[in-house]
Amino acid sequence: MRVALNGASGFVASHLKKLFFDYVVIERNDTEEQIVQKLQGVDVVFNLAGAPIIKRWSDEYKKILLLSRVQSTNKLVSAINKSDVSYFISTSAIGAYPSDGVYDESYTEYGSDFLASLTKEWESEALKCEKPTAIVRFGVVLSSDGGALKEMLLPFKMGVGGKIGSGEMKMSWIDVDDLVNIYAFLCEKRLTGTFNATTPFPLTNAEFTTILGSVLHRPTLLPLPEFVLKLMYGEGASVITDSKEVYPKALMDSGYTFLYPNIRDSLEHHLL
Repeated sequence: MRVALNGASGFVASHLKKLFFDYVVIERNDTEEQIVQKLQGVDVVFNLAGAPIIKRWSDEYKKILLLSRVQSTNKLVSAINKSDVSYFISTSAIGAYPSDGVYDESYTEYGSDFLASLTKEWESEALKCEKPTAIVRFGVVLSSDGGALKEMLLPFKMGVGGKIGSGEMKMSWIDVDDLVNIYAFLCEKRLTGTFNATTPFPLTNAEFTTILGSVLHRPTLLPLPEFVLKLMYGEGASVITDSKEVYPKALMDSGYTFLYPNIRDSLEHHLL
């Protein structure tokens, strides 16, 4: 099976390349006509494009977030619709859901903040695809070579890691190896619709902090006040501080079995 990767430079894409080794790369600056040419002989397209979300969200950076997701997806989908591609998987995020609730895919509304609005537009463009389409909403992706865990490791290894604020916010997460397997599972089954790429066992930030410290054999006594993150990232701090309790009902109902459903198993898998 030949696949195409839109947004091939990120760490999730680097893991997908190890499994889907017969791939072509769609570059950010490719025109629609160039994309159509690249899609010749391609069976499945993965859309992973998007500027990093954990940044300070100035008005200018919000435009970058929008352009890198919405306009990129619009161009890609237009090209797919002119091709012989048979299946499309587009990335999204659990930021689509409101904070401080409990959600699975049966909840079809969106939150009211910027991230939810961005996700709504992003998904809307993906759903214009005329080929069978799946939307995969990422939780926090755990991998030692990228994403949130990599950013956390240094302070925790130095013994100065700790919970964020009260630590009560829920964290919905996924091991990167499960995420890659979810892509393979969806491709095999050719499932359509929205799928939460999160394990069945979300946990609080305090629980995550304690387990990470235990795996690394380091203390976790120094909490990080939320205001520090807000000083660093402004509105963008919400990606870290919001509570998201999200469940993968659609995947489980479809028969997917998680490799690393529990946080300690995932962390030990990457760190030991």
